Amino acid sequence: MLQDLAPLYSAGTRLLVLGSFPGVASLEKQQYYYGHAQNHFWKITATLLSPVAPAVLAMDYAQRCHWLLESGVGLWDVYAACEREGSLDSNIRHARPNDLSLVQAACPQLHVIAHNSGESFKHAGLTRALGVPVMCLPSSSPANAGWSFDRKLQAWREVFKQAGLPVIGSQ
Repeated sequence: MLQDLAPLYSAGTRLLVLGSFPGVASLEKQQYYYGHAQNHFWKITATLLSPVAPAVLAMDYAQRCHWLLESGVGLWDVYAACEREGSLDSNIRHARPNDLSLVQAACPQLHVIAHNSGESFKHAGLTRALGVPVMCLPSSSPANAGWSFDRKLQAWREVFKQAGLPVIGSQ
């Protein structure tokens, strides 16, 4: 049974992005989400939240996590544990959900929960119970090749704006 990484959120989290479960690269590196070099997560967040996106992308993992939290974005997964061959959501078996009720007390400024994939969004009923708007984002995964970076960026921009985050390039 594979185990999820610890949640990354704080009292200042306005937007919580929920994936399904970390991929193999993320688990190997023990780096929250998106350890695969082709995943667009860090590029999307840096583009939307920093006037110096390349500087954010050049940060080490701990610095990027600190920057993300300071920007009001938190990360977690809907599954605490599961069995899975490879990294595809379609291979997840015997999943055990995280206790998402913990988010309410830990994130009093939470405005939006965004599911980063269809698999994660299957649990929107659990997140809606937290009393904030729940959105489904196009997956930042390289497996979501049907969406270009620019198309993903626009969808994510709208969710970041709804969370009240200061999005770069938005009027």
